[in-house]
Amino acid sequence: MQRRQRGVNTGLLLLFAQVYQFGLNNIPPVTLATLGLNVYLFLNPVKHLHYVCISVYEGYHRGDWLRLLLSPFHHADDWHLYFNMVSLLWKGTKLEQRLGSVLFALIIAVFSQLIGLVYILLESILAESMSEPSYKMQCAVGFSGVLFALKVLNNHYYPGGYSNVFGINVPNKYACWAELVAIHILSPGNSKWGKCLYGTSYGAITVGHLAILSDS
Repeated sequence: MQRRQRGVNTGLLLLFAQVYQFGLNNIPPVTLATLGLNVYLFLNPVKHLHYVCISVYEGYHRGDWLRLLLSPFHHADDWHLYFNMVSLLWKGTKLEQRLGSVLFALIIAVFSQLIGLVYILLESILAESMSEPSYKMQCAVGFSGVLFALKVLNNHYYPGGYSNVFGINVPNKYACWAELVAIHILSPGNSKWGKCLYGTSYGAITVGHLAILSDS
């Protein structure tokens, strides 16, 4: 996996424009810190993407579990970063205002690690059940899985209504799937299709537990 080379990071410039339009004072602290961390690691990666992406082979077979920590916060290119961080800007702000910064920070920390584990588990199942070892080699980076889990939570706490998915109004209950397809079409090749699906599934499981905690 290699970062795509661009003369100008147009996606990064557009992200800064979105943040400026949204207003720094309107972004809750955990959302802002998470966004800032992703941008910082895009500009100053800990390692080359090949050494931070997560896969069955690298994580499980080679035992490089540090990738679980690093892979969610690195991105393949500026557009990958842009789509994910704009999504975080809106989803994170709404959820952090609803749940509070402490609980939201815990959710980010847990989701970012557990979704990587779910990714490894399901890729292993696919490889074994389909006798296709290439699934074990698919290496993923990015915050996409966490964002789709957050999308499920967001739909739980803010049911009904519509979401704008790249210019198209989609009912909220279908928005995570429409966004998944849109991102796959607009930014292919970085192995996040499966990671997003797993994030959505994990988010759906977590909704019930958070609902119980919030009502108790």
